[in-house]
Amino acid sequence: MIMDFQVVVLAGGTSKKLVPLVSEEVPKALLPVANRPVLYYVLELLERSNLKDLIVVVEGVDAARRVGGWISGAYVDRLHVEVAAVPEDVGTAGAFRAIAHHLTANDILVVSGDLVCDVFPGAVAAAHRRYDAAVTTMLCSLPVSGPLESGSSSGKDKMKKPGCCNIIGLDPTKQFLLYIATGPEIERDIRVQKSILRAVGQMEIRADLMDTHLYAFKRAVLQEVLERKDTFQSLQQDVLPYLVWSQLRSEVLLNGAPHSEENVHDKVVPRDNQVMLSRLVAKTTTPSFHELHDMAPDGSGAVRRTHKCCVYIASQDNVIGDASRLLGYSFSAQNNIIHPSAKLGSKTTVGQNCMLGEGSQLGDKCSVERSVIGRHCRIGSNVKVINSVVMNHVTIADGCSIQGSVICSNAQLQERAVLKDCQVGARFVVTSGSEYKGEFLAKKER
Repeated sequence: MIMDFQVVVLAGGTSKKLVPLVSEEVPKALLPVANRPVLYYVLELLERSNLKDLIVVVEGVDAARRVGGWISGAYVDRLHVEVAAVPEDVGTAGAFRAIAHHLTANDILVVSGDLVCDVFPGAVAAAHRRYDAAVTTMLCSLPVSGPLESGSSSGKDKMKKPGCCNIIGLDPTKQFLLYIATGPEIERDIRVQKSILRAVGQMEIRADLMDTHLYAFKRAVLQEVLERKDTFQSLQQDVLPYLVWSQLRSEVLLNGAPHSEENVHDKVVPRDNQVMLSRLVAKTTTPSFHELHDMAPDGSGAVRRTHKCCVYIASQDNVIGDASRLLGYSFSAQNNIIHPSAKLGSKTTVGQNCMLGEGSQLGDKCSVERSVIGRHCRIGSNVKVINSVVMNHVTIADGCSIQGSVICSNAQLQERAVLKDCQVGARFVVTSGSEYKGEFLAKKER
């Protein structure tokens, strides 16, 4: 059944929002996660699902060329991938308008290029087809991080509280999406029309779920919305809420709710962006919206009178995993991953939950804690790396200290450089003895 779906991977480009992590050399899709390009995880998942005919959408011609080159080398004779370049900063909705002529199947499976999970898309496709939905979105529970550890810790473990990503309204079976508020909307009071509540009968409000950016759409519905709403830019923030709203508004009209009640609301307040679960019940004899039917003109049977928006709620364990499961790696007895070709100097320690890539070398008396070091890095002596990501081909000279930072490929840190909470762009040189805190360091684009 899933073979009937056309698969579109939205891989982004070189968004200014991610500078200096992305650059002309390294578009978003090729940023490393556990020393593999982030796009790798989506393509591997789709291949395992026997989905091998894909459209990968990349913003910008140069970025598309680099992504296409990597795919051609990594997946030759494994996948048939058409890389489609679209204009930069058009948004996900604009990207779909640009590739409309490529879309021919009745149903479209849309996957974000930075999704790292092992939920098979067939589960979402099955839910979509089971209810003949206009859209089906995959949700999962908000992640909660472990203790925050750093050199400046006061000694007490601190837990990061999950932020509130979405306000979600579900039917009692947790199969139908009845309400969604995203982005700026959740920063203010959320008000739900009583006429909407009367239409759906019963709705559970959740603030502990997040949108994973994996969707199934009816192609005809998606294209109609994009044509009619030419100002829509985002599938998540524009198209999905519009489909949910129009589904419920249809029910309000069908149920004959008085127009004067349209301005009467029940307020839903997310309490300090913490997990909040409540139940809003409209005491009425009106059936739940997904049970509403109308008789056909000839009286022969039931005909549904509105489209449906469905959800598939994935287990958090399948969406938020560790490198050992996602990549098939095995942790050592010290609970880390060190490539056999990596070399460690005398009295150098690599702590738990660290990864050291192929061909990298560390000098004497180095300390690496809770960090990932990429391939073919050269690290001198007496270097400390804590809570950081060091990408490929990075050179770090003696006596440097790096904490809470990201160092992009081919960057250089000269002797005794100190970085805390910084992002260093590709090929940038941090001069000897420099100290930076909370800085974005990158070469100026020509």
